[in-house]
Amino acid sequence: MCAAAGPAVAQRPASPEQQQIAILQQQLAASQASALRLEQRLSSIETQLQQLINQGEVSGHRVNEVESQLTTLRNDVNSRLTAIESRPAPQPQSADSSDSDPAPAEVREKPKVQSASLETPEKPAKSATTEEAVPSDPGEEAYSNGFHLWQDDKYDQAIAALKSFVSDYPKHRRVSFARNLIGRALLDKGQPRPAAEALLSNYRTDPKGERAPDSLYYLGQALMALHQPSQACKAYGELEDVYGSSVRPDLKSLLSKGKADAGCS
Repeated sequence: MCAAAGPAVAQRPASPEQQQIAILQQQLAASQASALRLEQRLSSIETQLQQLINQGEVSGHRVNEVESQLTTLRNDVNSRLTAIESRPAPQPQSADSSDSDPAPAEVREKPKVQSASLETPEKPAKSATTEEAVPSDPGEEAYSNGFHLWQDDKYDQAIAALKSFVSDYPKHRRVSFARNLIGRALLDKGQPRPAAEALLSNYRTDPKGERAPDSLYYLGQALMALHQPSQACKAYGELEDVYGSSVRPDLKSLLSKGKADAGCS
């Protein structure tokens, strides 16, 4: 009897309470799986959201950079347009060699000129209205002294004389010449950095000065000596953009060679 009762008990169907417990266990397992999937989805969404925030911060930074570059470019364009609109008309070439200093040449290649051509220029034929005597110009003589010192490779003395001339005659038409020549003298004596500063200062101080274009060219030469060809190209480009067709033929020739040496596009 006892042996027969065992299988009968084992085959007894589950009670309603047991069935409810089984169902609850299944629902709990399903809920846990669903919660796990939801947690994974939330984690993925948080990761994506953080990436979007990071991208937004990067994009915002880039936008600020672009806006800053646009502002700088706009100011540069306005400055160049102003310079172009106000640039002086090309000066006619005169047979009188005293109206301009000797044609600029490559660094350390200074053509020798006769002193008389600079200090006592040839005079045109006299007419009935021509004065018999031309008054002397002490400023011209002071500049001429500095020029000849530079021409004789006495660079330190030339720089001192030219600086003294600029100080004594700040309104003289040769001031642009003198400041340009100071930069060239520094470049000739192997000091390209102060030469670049002096040449850039001459251009910025008086962009309408007669030797402002020359200062941009020699600024490019100084930058080449400092092994900065890309910056030299910017100086050459500024020369072309600001002065254009008013650049003298001799300076144009030097500019073409300078651009080729720097590899300007």
